[in-house]
Amino acid sequence: AERLGMPTHEVMDMLRELGADIKNHMSSIDEDLVELLEEEIEFRRRREEELRKKREKTVVLENPPTLRELARLLGEEETEVLLRLADLNVIPHSKKPLPPLVVERLIREKGFEVEWKGNLREEVLKSLEVERLPRPPVVTILGHVDHGKTTLLDAIRRSRVAESEYGGITQKIGAYQVDVGGRKITFIDTPGHEAFTTMRARGAQVTDIAVLVVAADDGVMPQTVEAIQHARAADVPILVAINKIDKPGANPERVKQQLSEHGLIPEEWGGETICVAISALQRKGIQDLLDMILLQADLLELRARYAGPAVGVIIESRLDRGKGPVATVIVQEGTLRVGDFFVAGTTWGRVRSLFDDLGKPIKEAPPATPVEVVGFAELPPAGTKLVVVEEEKTATVVAERRKERERERALREAGNRVVSLEELLAPEEGKVKELHLVLKADYQGSLEALERAISQLGDERVKINVVFRGVGNISEADVMLASASSGVVIGFNVKLPNEVAK
Repeated sequence: AERLGMPTHEVMDMLRELGADIKNHMSSIDEDLVELLEEEIEFRRRREEELRKKREKTVVLENPPTLRELARLLGEEETEVLLRLADLNVIPHSKKPLPPLVVERLIREKGFEVEWKGNLREEVLKSLEVERLPRPPVVTILGHVDHGKTTLLDAIRRSRVAESEYGGITQKIGAYQVDVGGRKITFIDTPGHEAFTTMRARGAQVTDIAVLVVAADDGVMPQTVEAIQHARAADVPILVAINKIDKPGANPERVKQQLSEHGLIPEEWGGETICVAISALQRKGIQDLLDMILLQADLLELRARYAGPAVGVIIESRLDRGKGPVATVIVQEGTLRVGDFFVAGTTWGRVRSLFDDLGKPIKEAPPATPVEVVGFAELPPAGTKLVVVEEEKTATVVAERRKERERERALREAGNRVVSLEELLAPEEGKVKELHLVLKADYQGSLEALERAISQLGDERVKINVVFRGVGNISEADVMLASASSGVVIGFNVKLPNEVAK
């Protein structure tokens, strides 16, 4: 016992566990047993040391892990944890616990193990469950140019809005909602020209149902096929509106035959595609089409969370002389309210005012509602997700972090081989030059059309690479990025402020 530095009774207990016949503290033991005893003691000490180290490297969660609680456990500032959450696209709420997998990932990144006390993990998961209620469908109308998309949208809207109100609509917000027998349907009004293909594809991000308009006299055309591919890629069910049935030469059966060649088999032919014959101009078949949209929506069982902070998608943005940067948002979850702080991509803001599709001010917008939002710090690109946050600090920190990440990514993508415009004017024989561009335009549609047009200018001698694109005036950051990537800034219908020009 003296040799091992242990109490006598402990040594006696261990010897008995090893099978030794020990009568009292005066008993003698042979050297083999001593060696065995020393090995066991060494093993137990090593194991105890490992357990102690493990305890030191384990974060024990005893309370629901909110942002504040997690920051305390990790010994970090809340802002630091917030930035790491922003990298994971998680926006915290002070009173709500963070999702378990997110918490475990952040703790593991710091080199710690995670231990949840009792049933805490299951309790947190249960607390994050929310009630989901039925919501209106969001519909995008797609089709070939001149097949009557705009006429159909007007016909639907005119059939649901009083003529006096319809005449008073001055600013189309890119989406609207109609009432059909006490139920609502939201329509997205996407531009139809080929130059805006990307915009139309993005329309399917928030879309539940795609209505494909095909002219009965014209049949399936290239843009019709393109629209089918976009809807399929987004996994959106397609409902066909065979338009212009009143025109001479209209042949709905031929249209159905052409559609079946592209995998859209009409219901009456034993397929699953609903086809409705309409005349948008004469407003015939509009009610049937709306009924079929609602029937399709019932099959999809569309639901959303109404309570809590809103999440939505920006489908259009523009600079308004009176209101500043404004955007049309389709709310997807929660309810958007005046006064809410929000983050949208690399920008943020506070909802100063909300307007419905008739231009009337409203206080709040529930799920599937299209609404014009005023209060952005900068113009957000269309397709950006808008997320309501608790306070201004969260909004600014998250937006700034995203902006930083985007600039880093743009610089990485710019690559090592860069060339200035001057160098490009003196091309070397047989060498492909690369021109990096920063594009700025006044409107999202203009920006996409500009990018599409520029991308078609490259040839075997010059490769064009757009490192950054944005809506709004040219900023110092744009010039810095162009400089860092030896690129050029191109502005379309935007201003170059004096301080930036310097």
